[in-house]
Amino acid sequence: MCLAVPGRVLEIEERDATRMAKVDFGGVVKDVCLEYVPDMQVGDYAIVHVGFALQRLDEESAKQTLELFENLGVLEEEFGDPWGKAARDAGAERPAGTGPPPADGVEKEARP
Repeated sequence: MCLAVPGRVLEIEERDATRMAKVDFGGVVKDVCLEYVPDMQVGDYAIVHVGFALQRLDEESAKQTLELFENLGVLEEEFGDPWGKAARDAGAERPAGTGPPPADGVEKEARP
């Protein structure tokens, strides 16, 4: 399954005439192309799919989306615990039945 996931823009730069950003997905930082939403600014939230920001998103909607994904169990299943951490950082509690965070406190790396 491929998801479009909310992330927060940390920095923006021009690379080879393409507007690019470092986007934080709850501790997992990825390079994202901003060409589809050229008015994005540092601190904005975006819906990102396969490395492209598709739409600006307000912070509350981003938190709600992350919480919904966490409740459905798709974040940890699809991307590993850093995505679940993003939902928790956004104020969502881990839903009953999804298991505790890793006992050693070490987050799994996101899978490609």
